[in-house]
Amino acid sequence: MAKCAAPEAGKKVAAGNRPEADVLFASAFVERLEARATLPAKFMRMLDRLPLARVCEGGVVALKVHVGGNIGFTTIPPIFVRMLVQRIKDAGAKSVFVTDGSGSIHEATARGYTAEVLGAPLVGAAGVRDKFFYRHKIGYKTLKEVEVCGNIEDADALINLSHFKGHGACGYGGAMKNLAMGCITQRSRGDLHQLEGGLEYNAKLCIKCKRCVEACTHGAARWNAKQDRLEIFYHDCLYCRHCVLACPKDAFKIAGGGFIPFQRGLAMAAREVLGTFEPGRALHINFLTQITMYCDCWGFSTPALIPDVGILASDGLVAVDNASLDLTRDGEPLPGSLPRGRELVEGRHLFQRIHGKDPYIQIEQMEAVGLGTAKYRLQEVR
Repeated sequence: MAKCAAPEAGKKVAAGNRPEADVLFASAFVERLEARATLPAKFMRMLDRLPLARVCEGGVVALKVHVGGNIGFTTIPPIFVRMLVQRIKDAGAKSVFVTDGSGSIHEATARGYTAEVLGAPLVGAAGVRDKFFYRHKIGYKTLKEVEVCGNIEDADALINLSHFKGHGACGYGGAMKNLAMGCITQRSRGDLHQLEGGLEYNAKLCIKCKRCVEACTHGAARWNAKQDRLEIFYHDCLYCRHCVLACPKDAFKIAGGGFIPFQRGLAMAAREVLGTFEPGRALHINFLTQITMYCDCWGFSTPALIPDVGILASDGLVAVDNASLDLTRDGEPLPGSLPRGRELVEGRHLFQRIHGKDPYIQIEQMEAVGLGTAKYRLQEVR
């Protein structure tokens, strides 16, 4: 099937021209103690209401998941993936494969993601060596291009299946990040992370007193003993400026922009990925279960921050992430869900209070590059 060129900045894709997008919601709340009232059953009814035939019929379907790593265990349970695979087949897909970054596929079996369990083969998104890709020009700051994984771009349709959680660099990880980071090569992911920043450190002015490290309340400022210099880990940085104020030689400056260039880059990368599919041939499903403070790529799991919320699905990328944020905005961390000594800061969302980054800025960046509308109409599946 012919592929479309990536849309230009400011141009809507898929459902973006509608005034609002429909977002289906299956609540994790169990009203009755019977199987029909539980989340897997609701998920099946949700799939029956999605336009899977329109998206999948006659095509090769890429089912993008995050398989996790190491000893992490809070990824999407395989039973849901298997249900979705079967529905994709029932919708008339020519074939379906489950995919993630090429460097992660070998980790899949530890969490039960196998062809026998899921009913579909697992395929590295960029081939066995992460070298099968198509180049897309970006031209944003240091991000000159992104390498979209070849097995993603060559598919006819995309089902974007994401585990919603917190993220230290952009506030949250959901449907957009599953595309922007999960459908490009490892090299491009590194290029995207180069957009992180917001602080300028002048090593020539530094007298190595390490007061900045002592002043950092979240361990973002770290001293590299081997290189005898300071490093900033922006996943943990709250932009509180304690390091700036603590430095006696003004070796720090606020560079401006903070984490926003990284969020902008993510939105632009996601636009390139979606732009390889014809309008109407992509769906986005967010699992708001086992919501942890950090991404599954860390290779370990922490306790859930809040009780499970449920599952959201839409053909509107921006809308499904915005609805996910709205449904988790006012949550309070469950006892024991944060590391000892971790204090919350001010913010309009729980994730901002944890990480110091406003996740809604990511929504604004997605709208700004033409990925669709944040407006949505929530429809509960019972």
